[in-house]
Amino acid sequence: MLSLNSRSWIGILATAVVVFAGLNLWQWQRSPSVELTDQEIADRFNVLWSGRDNTWRKNSFLGIRTLQNPLDVWVTFEIIHKVKPDVIVETGTLQGGSAALWAMFLEHVNPEGRVISIDIENESAKARALPISRRRVDYLIGSSTDPKIVEEVRRRVEGERVLVILDSAHYMDHVLDELRAYAPMVSLGSYLIVQDTTMNGHPTAPDYGPGPYEAVEAFLDDTDDFVPDRSRERLIMTNNPMGFLKRVR
Repeated sequence: MLSLNSRSWIGILATAVVVFAGLNLWQWQRSPSVELTDQEIADRFNVLWSGRDNTWRKNSFLGIRTLQNPLDVWVTFEIIHKVKPDVIVETGTLQGGSAALWAMFLEHVNPEGRVISIDIENESAKARALPISRRRVDYLIGSSTDPKIVEEVRRRVEGERVLVILDSAHYMDHVLDELRAYAPMVSLGSYLIVQDTTMNGHPTAPDYGPGPYEAVEAFLDDTDDFVPDRSRERLIMTNNPMGFLKRVR
């Protein structure tokens, strides 16, 4: 039979448990995780999604590694359908999955449309063998900012309706050089899409250093020809904030 003293300690312990639980509940209700804005939630998810080895790094298209955010792919499809470009210029081929992806969709909205994909390395042998790539993709080997490559692309797209996607080296100076080189080729009403502006703390890779986002800022400071179309970020989790640039003049 419990003594009065034992019963008192049990009562004190029970009271402490209830108070502790109540405090935890109060703190949880006041926790920032419950009070986050939509953008903060999206940013946290972006950091989680970008940092995992089994998310975007595992993405493939037709068996070819394709490092794309599926939500941004959907938005890019919508842009391609609206613009109906004759040529999509892509910098950063990697293994060629994204070039094949753009070409396959483009063929449905512009049966004569082509993709020009540029990279300093030739790692796209498997993609080049795809029927869609043989029909619709032209590969250029070299730096996207090499004047000879830029001039060759300019020659090929002259008189065509052009959309540009920048996805090569993500350092600010390189992306800014790309923006200045390829912006004049973009048709009025079309887009210049700068991928991976989330880097350098926007919100991913905070230690990366100035990257695509900073390049976009510098580019927009020098031109009124393009505006960021923030409506293209409507799916919330995007790798391209401020990166869907529409040519308006």
